[in-house]
Amino acid sequence: MLIYRYPDKSLWPKLVKRPELDTRVMEEKVRVIMEEVREDGDAAVKKYTAQFDGTAPEALQATAAEIDAAWGAIAPELFDAIKLAASNIRTFHERQWQDASPVETMPGVTCWRKNTPIEKVGLYIPGGTAPLFSTVLMLAIPAAIAGCKEIILCTPPARDGSIHPAILAAAKHTGVTRIFKVGGVQAIAAMAYGTASIPRVSKIFGPGNQYVTAAKQLAQKNGVAIDMPAGPSEVAVFADSTANPAFVAADLLSQAEHGADSQAILVTAYEPFIALLQDELARQLGALPRKEIAQKALSNSKIVLVNNDAEAMALLNEYAPEHLILSCANAEELAAQVINAGSVFLGHYSPESVGDYASGTNHTLPTNGHAKAYSGVSVDSFVKKITFQQLSAEGLKNIGGATATMADAEGLQGHAHAVRVRLNEINKR
Repeated sequence: MLIYRYPDKSLWPKLVKRPELDTRVMEEKVRVIMEEVREDGDAAVKKYTAQFDGTAPEALQATAAEIDAAWGAIAPELFDAIKLAASNIRTFHERQWQDASPVETMPGVTCWRKNTPIEKVGLYIPGGTAPLFSTVLMLAIPAAIAGCKEIILCTPPARDGSIHPAILAAAKHTGVTRIFKVGGVQAIAAMAYGTASIPRVSKIFGPGNQYVTAAKQLAQKNGVAIDMPAGPSEVAVFADSTANPAFVAADLLSQAEHGADSQAILVTAYEPFIALLQDELARQLGALPRKEIAQKALSNSKIVLVNNDAEAMALLNEYAPEHLILSCANAEELAAQVINAGSVFLGHYSPESVGDYASGTNHTLPTNGHAKAYSGVSVDSFVKKITFQQLSAEGLKNIGGATATMADAEGLQGHAHAVRVRLNEINKR
């Protein structure tokens, strides 16, 4: 990890900058695949599934028999863990469902808002080096709570044409309606445009590599909503003199193992902690199965020594991390100062891993600094907020004059007339 000691504030933009890739060639490849799927549907999907995943399933949709078989194919303790996590996620997300009560803004003028579920949503679940069955829980549960009628799931198949049984089990447990053995750009294209087998959806959710991310952004340009801009996973940790170096090293490595382009940041005002952390990183890295991936990620990661807690929080808010761990004695006090982060973990016993799996919060979060403007996935992500208003004759008399005056001032006399024609009728009574 690169070490920066007491950097001047003028250097902060460099410190918070994520690694950049020249994506022009990649984006053109993505565009070609997307267009081919739009034109040729299932045939193109199968072609690219064979090319990228090494398998060509005759039927793209997972059968009921395959889904049922998954229940017995995973260890009982894993299924129990999935059920526990699902229960916590459901409990947390159910509290997010709120219909606003009608508001009388003035006598005779009543306004209200209604949550309406998005009818068809698509969930993308990565299945390459790490089959993310936990993401099924994070996306399907709030979709089901919201009341989405169709919850479509796409995930890459293994070379034998199967889907990881934990993904299938989690999907059945959470109410996914249809599951397809399709991954990568072709999955995003199929959900964005629709094929004979895979229905077109209105919004696409889920993480993925840079190709999947580019495909989602291209789909958005063509009228399909997406959950948020996404990039490589990241964590930032603030540690003080009370932090346990073994805990913090484990937290940094837990994100670094996601991918070579992941980023881990440590900010501290306690200089002796740096050497202790480096020793722990070296020790734990050697025992990590995904050592090579984590090592590459750490080469792009940073340790920043600052003067005090206030400077640390200012820097972390500027960085706007996906995950922020406050491994310090005054975690609750500092948490109140957080304004830019996807999800925050307070104290020495709140590893980021619990948010990824089972605490109840959602792990689909904004990355690449987008936490300055975006929230993580929630029940709200799966609903539309439709507003309503109803006026009585008295209400229109109360508000009509102001409305017509404003419309005249904007040069929209038709708007003004739509009010005055009603006022004229009311005044004849």
